Amino acid sequence: MAINLLVELTKRGLTTKYVSKNAAPRAVYAQKLAGHIRKYEIAGLFSGSGGFHTTEPNIFDVLVVDEAHRLNEKSGLYGNLGDNQVMELIRSARCTVFFVDDDQIVTLSDIGHTEELRRWAAYFDAEVSLLELSSQFRCAGSDGYIAWLDNLLGIRQTANTDFDRGAFEFGIVDSPRDLHQLIRDKNHDKNHDNNKSRMVAGYCWDWKSKKDPNAWDIEIPEHDYRAQWNLGSDGSLWAIADNSVEQVGCIHTSQGLEMDYVGVIIGPDLAWRDGRIVTDPSKRSKQDRSIWGYKSQAKSNPEVHNRVDRWTGQPFVDTRTP
Repeated sequence: MAINLLVELTKRGLTTKYVSKNAAPRAVYAQKLAGHIRKYEIAGLFSGSGGFHTTEPNIFDVLVVDEAHRLNEKSGLYGNLGDNQVMELIRSARCTVFFVDDDQIVTLSDIGHTEELRRWAAYFDAEVSLLELSSQFRCAGSDGYIAWLDNLLGIRQTANTDFDRGAFEFGIVDSPRDLHQLIRDKNHDKNHDNNKSRMVAGYCWDWKSKKDPNAWDIEIPEHDYRAQWNLGSDGSLWAIADNSVEQVGCIHTSQGLEMDYVGVIIGPDLAWRDGRIVTDPSKRSKQDRSIWGYKSQAKSNPEVHNRVDRWTGQPFVDTRTP
């Protein structure tokens, strides 16, 4: 939807950019446009979210900001540039379009939730139009599946205790080795578009192959399974690169990408205890910067970080190891 909007606005002669914090969607879309548009024109259509702190006000007609919930306050490698990415994106264009889903915030530094967008819009006295995506093409357009998943994860209480199993394929596999083979088979299935099936997992295993290209990152010995992360030199093009079905996509680099089939490895940071989901950030890799500082924040703001039943608001304490 964001890319279609970018194309339409550009056709109308408006100076427009597609913006996302995650480099992977930008790289994939740019690769697909290669051969149709000149390279320097493609480069002008896509941008990261961290370069607008030096931009003059209203220099763009429209900025289309995808995955806006992933925006950060500060920019730069060391988080020392700019003031607020949401503010800078609104200031830089006559019209800024944000695609946002508050439930898809991933890290402690993600600030692009709906209230933050409203706050800065009010600061600039901007006219706000709120449109809700009532349905989607993902998951075969099944709103019932999304409602069931939200109910299962405790995001919101719904009446969907199950979903239409005939709408699309869903299964639970005991072994990551077997799951990966299923995804390989789907990736090469002649009845589907090739190379559109991938494996993903939470960042629960260290990125060993960063220093040693021959090292295995994800190792689960009890299932004789091992694989590498998609964080190498072609990480941004992992969704469409040849043979990348052998790699496992990290949640930080795969968000915003589209696949036909996805195999999800549930790591030790997510468990089912006493009829509900329990999360444990301490089980994530120590290399995962997205959770750096969660212990200190939990001490200073325990009502946010303590495990709470989202339906009742009552604390849920699990002393066992997931």
